[in-house]
Amino acid sequence: MPSLEEARRLILDHAVPLGTESVELIDSMGLVTAEDIVAPWDMPLCDNSAMDGYAVRVADCGGSAKLRVTGFIPAGSLPATSLLPGCAFKIMTGARIPEGCDAVVPFEETDGGCEIVTISTRVRAGQHIRFTAADVHRGEVVVPAGELIRAPEISMMAALGKSRVTVFRRPRVAILSTGDELVALGEDVVPGKVIDSNGVTLAASVKECGANPELLGIVRDTRASHIAKMTVGLKADIFITSAGVSVGERDLVREVLTELGMSQVFYGVDVRPGGPTTFGVLNGRLIFCLPGNPVASMIMFEELIRPAILKVMGYKRVLRPHVQAVLQESVSKRAGRVKLLRVRLESSNGAYKAFSSGDQSTGMLKTLTRADGIAVLPAERTSFTAGDEIEVHVISSNAVMLEA
Repeated sequence: MPSLEEARRLILDHAVPLGTESVELIDSMGLVTAEDIVAPWDMPLCDNSAMDGYAVRVADCGGSAKLRVTGFIPAGSLPATSLLPGCAFKIMTGARIPEGCDAVVPFEETDGGCEIVTISTRVRAGQHIRFTAADVHRGEVVVPAGELIRAPEISMMAALGKSRVTVFRRPRVAILSTGDELVALGEDVVPGKVIDSNGVTLAASVKECGANPELLGIVRDTRASHIAKMTVGLKADIFITSAGVSVGERDLVREVLTELGMSQVFYGVDVRPGGPTTFGVLNGRLIFCLPGNPVASMIMFEELIRPAILKVMGYKRVLRPHVQAVLQESVSKRAGRVKLLRVRLESSNGAYKAFSSGDQSTGMLKTLTRADGIAVLPAERTSFTAGDEIEVHVISSNAVMLEA
């Protein structure tokens, strides 16, 4: 079996960015640019006022200056005339600077006069003026290809009139749950049955990545049911199954997928929980077979599937932040296999502290809701004590940040 790092490398070697598409600017949030965004004009396009105040000449403002107010320039209008010596124009934020003006004095630094304004403060040349091209020059690449689009990138593109953008498209991710014991969310639960929480959880995780999940429902433990549902799932860019991947009599997932053309890259990963995880490919499509245990399924999604989804979406950085933390309690494990420990993180004196988030048995969902990260405990060790330094993959956006 490959190690966790080897499994991730094998997956990412097969994950390549999908095709591109042109989308409305507002729909590009969370996607990756597939083109350089080049400024078609300077920004600002002209010298303009950064404040509501008075446009003045610095030469007129020595000592306590009294200037005649001879004009008003609201935002969006052009100055009718140039500014004459001994005069001032009332000017609004964003309004074009008139010829002859070399500074703006904010209203609050004057007496607010309507016909004569008194300026007693020191005035510096260029103060409160946003100069042409101070932010962006025409022809400058403002958002390079391969950049993640966030609100600041949208702001920049909108300011430059970019209404559509070419991006790497979102993958379609089909999700299939297996097992006669499963019932759909919303159905009655009787003894011996369990709700299919994995399907909804995986769909939510896919959506959090920015991809498009497609829930295929539940497949029953028959070959015909597997073939029918999996034939549909294999039409997506990425296909994820949960349960039915071990070696039990009714674990048909790998067998049927192989019959349908999947080339298995690996079966099993040298970790606990999540060991039976399988990865395969078919005509460039990525296929992941996860164990049915909800905790193992979610952890393997975080460690292996999430990076693959981000890579096919064009992301450059596909891994969660990794930090070193000091373990706060003793932990034991079996030798020969990496243990993935759910932990809470706290910060103190510029360092992270890691605490177990609770009972680490794979049936304890609550420990994931409390976890800030996944600690990776090396295969060769069997015991860890308080004070040991461990590597933690941060999975929660609410994880505490280091104190300054």
